[in-house]
Amino acid sequence: MSVQPGWYVDPAEPTTRRWWDGEGWLGAPIPVDVTPPDGPPPPEPEPTPEPPTPEPPAPASPAGPVAGRPSPPSWATSAPPGAPGTPEAGHPQGPPPGWPYPTWPGRPPEPRPHGLPLAGYGARLLARLIDFGAVFLLNAVVNGWFVWRYVEETAPYLREAGRRALAGDSSREGLPEIGEQVNGLRIAILVIATALWFAYEVPSMASGGQTLGKRLLRIRAVPVEADQPLGFGRATRRWSTLGMPTLLWFCCGFGLLLQFVDAVSALFDHPLRQALHDKRAQTVVVRLPHPDSSDGPDTPTDRADPPGDTP
Repeated sequence: MSVQPGWYVDPAEPTTRRWWDGEGWLGAPIPVDVTPPDGPPPPEPEPTPEPPTPEPPAPASPAGPVAGRPSPPSWATSAPPGAPGTPEAGHPQGPPPGWPYPTWPGRPPEPRPHGLPLAGYGARLLARLIDFGAVFLLNAVVNGWFVWRYVEETAPYLREAGRRALAGDSSREGLPEIGEQVNGLRIAILVIATALWFAYEVPSMASGGQTLGKRLLRIRAVPVEADQPLGFGRATRRWSTLGMPTLLWFCCGFGLLLQFVDAVSALFDHPLRQALHDKRAQTVVVRLPHPDSSDGPDTPTDRADPPGDTP
C-alpha cells in the first residue's frame, strides 16, 4: 500500500504527528493538536562530530587479556547499517500511516477526536440531569393545566381503589368511573412534553453542540468526521433516538425502557463512548479545555486532520 507524503499521526505515539516522505518518518514530532506546516519539516542540522578522546594504552601483559574477562569482538559491540532494529539515517523505523501497528505495550491510548479528550460518563450524566430539570420546569409552566385536569379525572377512582386495598377489599364493583377525557389528556401531555424537549434541545445542539447542561459541564457534541456544528438535520436525528420514545410512555412504560437502554449504551461502547443516539447521528461528546489551560485551541483547523489520523 503506497501512502502519499504528508503529516500523519505517529502510530507509535498517537499524541504526536510526524512527516511521512513515502518511505519513512522524517523530522521531530509535533503535538497532534498543533497545526502542522504546509510542507515537510526543515532538515535537522547534522551534529558536529567530536574528536575521539585517546584512551590510555593498556598495560602490556605477557599473559594476554585478564583471565575471565576476554575483550569482546567488534561485531558484538556494533551492528552494521541496515541491520534489524537499527534505523537508517533519516528514516526512523515504524509502520507507515494507515497501517496497523503490531502491538501495544499496554492499554491503547484513548482517542482524541479533533485533538480534544472524550467527555466522561459522569459529566454526561450530570449534564443530562440538568437538561431534564430545565425541561421539567418548562412542562410545569406549559403542561401544568393538562396534568391538573388528568389528576382530577383519575383521582376519585384512585382514592377509592386505594382505600379498598388498605381495607383488604379486592372487589372492583362500585368503583367511580374514570373520566372520558383521560385518554385525550394523556396523549396531549405526552405530545406537549415531547415538543418542549425538542424545542429546548435541537436548536441549541444544531448551532453549537451544547445544551444548558453541556455548557455548564464544558462538554460538546461534535461530528465524528469534522469539528463543525451539527446542523439541524443531524441534531434532529440525534435527539429523536432518545426523545421520540416519550410518546410511548403510556404503552406500559415501553418508551421509558427504550430511553434507559439508550442512556446506558455509552457505558458499553469503546473506544468513542457513543450512545445509540450518537451512533445514529455519527457524533462524539468531547470535553472542552478550560479557558485558562494551555491544552491548545478548542477547535483545531481541519488541515490538522488529514486522512489516516486517529478518529
